[in-house]
Amino acid sequence: MKGKADDKRIASLVKSALLIALSGVGAYLKFPSPVGSIAFDSLPGYLGVLLLGGKFGSVILIFGHLISALIAGFVLGPFHIIIALLMGVCGLVFGYLAKINIILAAIIAIVCNGIILPALLIPFLGQGLFMGIVPMLTLASTANIFLAVILNKFFSKE
Repeated sequence: MKGKADDKRIASLVKSALLIALSGVGAYLKFPSPVGSIAFDSLPGYLGVLLLGGKFGSVILIFGHLISALIAGFVLGPFHIIIALLMGVCGLVFGYLAKINIILAAIIAIVCNGIILPALLIPFLGQGLFMGIVPMLTLASTANIFLAVILNKFFSKE
C-alpha cells in the first residue's frame, strides 16, 4: 500500500514541478500592463488546481507569480510576495468551488484574481494603479482560467 501512495505523491510532485516550469514559460507571454507581470503564468497553476488539487495548484500559482514578477523586475517590490500568497488563496477557492460547479468556480476565480486581489492592495499602492491594471488583469485572468478549464477537459479524457 505504501508503495502506491508514495508513487502517487512522487507523480504529483513531478507534475507540479513541470507546471511550475511551464509557469516560467507563460511568464514570458505578457499582456500589456503598467506592471509587466500580467501574463500566462497562472494558467499552469489553475490547471494544477484542477488536475492535482487545490494545495498543489496553489503552490504552482505562488511560484508562477514569483517567477513572472522576477522576469518583470519586481516592479511592485515586496508586494509581489503578498500578491503571490493571495493568488494561492484564490487557487484554493477555485479548487473548492470547482468540485461543486466549474463555471461558477471560474467566474469567482476571475473576479477574485482580476478585481478583489488588486482592490486589497489599494491602501498600499493607490487607486490609480488599481484602475490601471484591473481591465488587463481581468482579461488575463479570464484567459488563464478558461484555458485551464479547457485543457483540463482535454487531459481528463486520457
